[in-house]
Amino acid sequence: MSSPEAHSGYRSSLKMGKKILQCFLLIIAILTATIAISNGATDQGDVSALKGIYSSLNSPQQLSGWSANGGDPCLQSWKGVSCSGSSVTSIKLSGLGLSGFLYYQLSELSSLTTLDLSNNNIQGNIPYALPQKLQELNLASNGLSGTIPYSLSNMTGLTDLKLSHNQLSGQIQDIFGQLSSLSTLDLSFNTLTQSLPQSFSSLSSLSVLYLQNNQLTGSVNALANLQPTDLNIENNRFSGWVPNAWKSNQNYKYSGNSFTTSPAPPPPPYTPPPPSNRRAPSRNSGTSSGGSNGGNSNKKSLSGGAIAGIVFAVILTAVAGILGVILYARRSPRRARDEEKLSNGVSFSPLSPLDAEALKESPEQKISPAPLEITLKPPPYERNKSTGDKGFGSIFASKRTKNPISATEYSIADLQMATNSFSQDNLIAEGALGRIYRAEFPNGKILAVKKLDTSTLSLQRPEEFLEAVSNMSRLHHPNITELVGYCTEHEQYLLVYEYFDNGSLYDVLHMADETTRNLTWNIRVKIALGTARVLEYLHEVCSPSIVHKKFKSSNILLDDDFNPRLSDCGIAALNPNSERQVQVLGSFGYSAPEYVMSGIYTMKSDVYSFGVVMLELLTGRKPLDSSRTRSEQSLVRWATPQLHDIDALAKMVDPALKGIYPAKSLSRFADIIALCIQPEPEFRPPMSEVVQALVRMMQRASLNKRMTGDEIADHDPADY
Repeated sequence: MSSPEAHSGYRSSLKMGKKILQCFLLIIAILTATIAISNGATDQGDVSALKGIYSSLNSPQQLSGWSANGGDPCLQSWKGVSCSGSSVTSIKLSGLGLSGFLYYQLSELSSLTTLDLSNNNIQGNIPYALPQKLQELNLASNGLSGTIPYSLSNMTGLTDLKLSHNQLSGQIQDIFGQLSSLSTLDLSFNTLTQSLPQSFSSLSSLSVLYLQNNQLTGSVNALANLQPTDLNIENNRFSGWVPNAWKSNQNYKYSGNSFTTSPAPPPPPYTPPPPSNRRAPSRNSGTSSGGSNGGNSNKKSLSGGAIAGIVFAVILTAVAGILGVILYARRSPRRARDEEKLSNGVSFSPLSPLDAEALKESPEQKISPAPLEITLKPPPYERNKSTGDKGFGSIFASKRTKNPISATEYSIADLQMATNSFSQDNLIAEGALGRIYRAEFPNGKILAVKKLDTSTLSLQRPEEFLEAVSNMSRLHHPNITELVGYCTEHEQYLLVYEYFDNGSLYDVLHMADETTRNLTWNIRVKIALGTARVLEYLHEVCSPSIVHKKFKSSNILLDDDFNPRLSDCGIAALNPNSERQVQVLGSFGYSAPEYVMSGIYTMKSDVYSFGVVMLELLTGRKPLDSSRTRSEQSLVRWATPQLHDIDALAKMVDPALKGIYPAKSLSRFADIIALCIQPEPEFRPPMSEVVQALVRMMQRASLNKRMTGDEIADHDPADY
């Protein structure tokens, strides 16, 4: 028999073994969880983006594993998705017959380096918000339309960009200055127009360039110094001369253009030769490495002529220095005063008597005591050279602002000639900040000139205007009326914009006869989505964020295809102190309650104004209409109680639609309006959520349409 001590020792050993086993199992569980976390548990931002992509592509069955409701893309190996740790790094879904639209917020995929959705049937625009770490972007052979997004300019790691065989249109924007890593660029088989951007010349790594079968015009000077392996620019409308280096390269195809066949003119003086990747052969390449001079074979000896040239240059420099000292000592008192002013930050051009008098009398030309950088630049090529009087603004236009101005500087003479001296016949509109004129230039181009009323501006110095112009000129979006130019002569401030024949949304909704309106339901939704995307760009993409402050239907211009182009973006910076007075007088029906009560204007105030414009699109009514009964004069007060009543909603719809609209889309449109015009700003959604809601509304458009007579509304969301 065993002793009690032996039994006690056995029990102790058994307990110790159990504890060791429990610890071992716990360690295994921790390791298993750690492995699962490292290989799965996809980043929630990536999961959200993939769900958005899945919904935008109409939830296709061919994407096995994908889901709009749950799942883990990295752990469950969703089709075409590759991960590194918990981050999605690659999406390859080429040739799967996918349809629908591109997800508007692809930038949520912050670690994505490869996106290939080529050879599908995806429609709509390329979204502005793209992943900034992309190296390969392939959207070729789809049905994409619109323009190439400006956000590509920030994707400095991009090596392959393929957008061929789509329906992209408009000018190729000047966005390639930072894309020095780009190796393959394929924009062929689209309908791109106008000349090539100068930033093409920065594509030092380019090996493949395909631009064939577009409608590109102008010269190919931007490509002259590039040395790609393959180049195809056939079937465009290029003119000028073909670079000589192209003629002997069988891989360069440029037929089907309007190139000049006569000999090319000589290069301008002092033009450096184009860079070459080929090294010149060494003079000693044919000799052996041995020999008495082998150690110095790479050193260049100076000839007697070169030495004489150096000595002559040194003597000439010394003489020039002595003359400079003499002239400096004999400078006139006026010269001394001018140089003293220059040291305080003012750059001068030769002044006419009128300029000198203006500088004496103008109280707004006090110079800041802080020294500024001085940049003397020649007048732009658009300047009317016969105009000797450059005026007050040109003196300050040469001063460097914080950011460069990409817009063109016009002279008063140019703008007077284009507007027939700002005649009443050319007056387009008149707003709180000034009048807008139609301007036709000698080359046939038509633009809109906004002549600002200086009494409404809160400018202490002209440099503030130039800084605002610089900021406005850097705003690029397919739905923005872009700033083309500006003028600051003779103490006047003018802005030059794109011009659109169709006028504003206000004109089409409220000034045209019901029988002449062409705003179908699809077009109205397209206008709402386009303007929502602009506000999303201003609020959530621009840094720092920009609050529009003047969002209304009269500032939404329509191009020939009824695409919306929002004007006055960034102009609120010119009158921040008097903004409330201007806004209330000119746009009271669009003003959010908090702005009317306290003068506080935020991004959520823009959201409210957007909701009012949506109400205009829905009802065809003005925001304020004194011709109606008292209960219906305010559009928001009249419409708000009825937005969730189906029967009342149907009676609110613009009679010009003649009942032709999808009933479910109408209800969802009203739901979005109700969110935007809530009295409390904190309950209004950000514009990114508004955009997403409008996109979802389009994708869920029902086939059951309310119809009148024999006409049925088109149910294709791509037509919205």
